[in-house]
Amino acid sequence: MYGRYRRLLILDADGTTIDAYSAIEAAFSMHGLTLGDEPRFQKRHHLFKYLGGLKEFPSILGKNLRKSSRAKIVQTLTEVYRADARLYDGVADLIKSLVAAPDVAVGLVTRNITNEPIETLGKLFQRHDIDIKELDFVAHIPLSETKTEQFRQIRVRFGINPALSYVCGDEHKDYLAAVNTGMHPFMVSYGFEDHDRLAGKFEIPTEIISRSPRELCGRVRHALMLDT
Repeated sequence: MYGRYRRLLILDADGTTIDAYSAIEAAFSMHGLTLGDEPRFQKRHHLFKYLGGLKEFPSILGKNLRKSSRAKIVQTLTEVYRADARLYDGVADLIKSLVAAPDVAVGLVTRNITNEPIETLGKLFQRHDIDIKELDFVAHIPLSETKTEQFRQIRVRFGINPALSYVCGDEHKDYLAAVNTGMHPFMVSYGFEDHDRLAGKFEIPTEIISRSPRELCGRVRHALMLDT
């Protein structure tokens, strides 16, 4: 009924694994734009969608981010990701432990909007001594699609019991996608959505929300028994 892997962990990229705020802030500043402090950024958690052109820009950015300049900003963001963006502290070691665990299938699901995003993330991870080809999967999901079906397809592909399947994410939609596919969500509040939004507006249990990368890494290691 089930495959050779006993457990599954799906990692979200931007805001959970990767410090996206710092990368976006750096890219914006190169174009003379101010992103705002991180709490304000979290309240504009759909910024990647604005850059992707699926919605109208917020009025504060509208005058500067026209369609003709979006491509330039995305190109700059691509360069920043490839040369300077970083994984959150502790995440690289966690991923290396997951890759080394013989009964864990681990991979990355991303909506990253840089140019050639898989190549971009490959270069970023390589700077942390991680070859993304060693992951069991890397899936790029277009902004127009939901994560729910992607999560389900990955779990079915590896034939893993939903009760032993986990998702790490930073947005309420990650939580819903995990729950709707019978998987356990590890949520974080240091990414695109803050703790008040996750726990207050969307009533996500505070017990599964990590406020720091260190807390997330500790919870994942304990749940998947990586240190035993």
